[in-house]
Amino acid sequence: MSAPTVAEDLPRIRRREQRGWYWYDFANSGFYTTVITVFLGPYLTSLAEKAAGGENGYVGFLGFDFRAKAYFSAIVTISVILQIVIMPVAGALADHTGRKKELLALFAYLGAVATLGFYFVSGDAYLLGGVLFVLANVAYGASIVIYNSFLPQIADAEERDAVSSRGWGFGYLGGFLLLAINLFLYQGSGLETGLAVRISLASAGLWWAGFTVIPLLRLRNRRVATHDATTARAVTASFRQLGRTIADLRRYPRSLLFLLAYLIYNDGVQTAIAFSATYADQELALGKSVQITAILMVQFVAFGGALLLGRMAARFGTKRTVLGSLVVWTLVIGVAYFLQKGAAVQFYAIAFLIAIVLGGTQALSRSLYSLVIPAGREAEYFSLFEISDKGSAFLGSFTLTLALQLTDSYRSAIVSLVIFFVIGFALLMAVNLPRAIREAGNEVPTRI
Repeated sequence: MSAPTVAEDLPRIRRREQRGWYWYDFANSGFYTTVITVFLGPYLTSLAEKAAGGENGYVGFLGFDFRAKAYFSAIVTISVILQIVIMPVAGALADHTGRKKELLALFAYLGAVATLGFYFVSGDAYLLGGVLFVLANVAYGASIVIYNSFLPQIADAEERDAVSSRGWGFGYLGGFLLLAINLFLYQGSGLETGLAVRISLASAGLWWAGFTVIPLLRLRNRRVATHDATTARAVTASFRQLGRTIADLRRYPRSLLFLLAYLIYNDGVQTAIAFSATYADQELALGKSVQITAILMVQFVAFGGALLLGRMAARFGTKRTVLGSLVVWTLVIGVAYFLQKGAAVQFYAIAFLIAIVLGGTQALSRSLYSLVIPAGREAEYFSLFEISDKGSAFLGSFTLTLALQLTDSYRSAIVSLVIFFVIGFALLMAVNLPRAIREAGNEVPTRI
């Protein structure tokens, strides 16, 4: 029997890369769930309040003075601003040099080591905690840009929805498993609270570093037409390329319209998730245990939800499936207005519905976007995608703040988010996706 040819071996190589690619979502999701969503905010705020002599005291960071109770939100804002600056540069550098694996390793391990450093944040070391978080979150955002840019290279147009959905779903599974372990450590191990939190935070860095080995072993770099021999020249050329990418957006007006639609409806998604704990606490009078178990359930169910919506996209088309998910989001937000105080079962039911559409909405949007960007410049364009993901949250926050200011009602605030899903739905409806894909020079899949 003759050995397989290179062409015959390509499907096997591609499947190997896809399976490796899924693991990076699994690796980094622990940082988002354990560090950002659950443990770091309350812990770092308590350290800042201790250093300031109370929640109304002030602490310094990078030359600014912040109220202790606003310290964590302030460093999140600083990290997002830095992400907006650094992510496009990282994307341009990846495309210009073709060294995506090396850059993924750089940012992943920079973030993982910074996260491991949280173990040493105790006493009045709020400043160290802030610096480590900014470093970890910026590295996390840059690594996601590189990670996403592999998608068009490891999956053709017909299989991209399924691959993107599996990756997103696998990420939710990873976030669920680590968070479940850490919640047991926090609540049932008998360890002192501060030590349990520091171990939990550091575990996210260990998880991130350990599982990143798998994609680094399986993914491979692609050749680029030209690359600079020195790092300095590569960085300079990357800045020039970034400027050309931004200028070239006008050549792809339908791709830009899709990006705008994503910015709007994804801002609604992110704000609804971020506000859910506050709504449960302040308006529904639900305890911390309900909130934590709801977070765990969302992580677990979202794994299946992402796979389910991926299959629906294969049957009904990707655009229709995303539009349908936006309808579900609109209904969920509307129903949330009528939830009764103390009704944990109702809150769990809403969380379950959110989990079904959460991962699928984002995974299929990533897949669609990968079709409307030019080949060879995936990382540059995915940096703009991540900016719309990370940097647009102020729109939802501003809407919530305005609604609370005018109505003094958390219920009015939550229902105000409906406008993001309505506008996002209308803009996505207006996008001529087949034409946008052809304008980007890509193949139009059978179902879109």
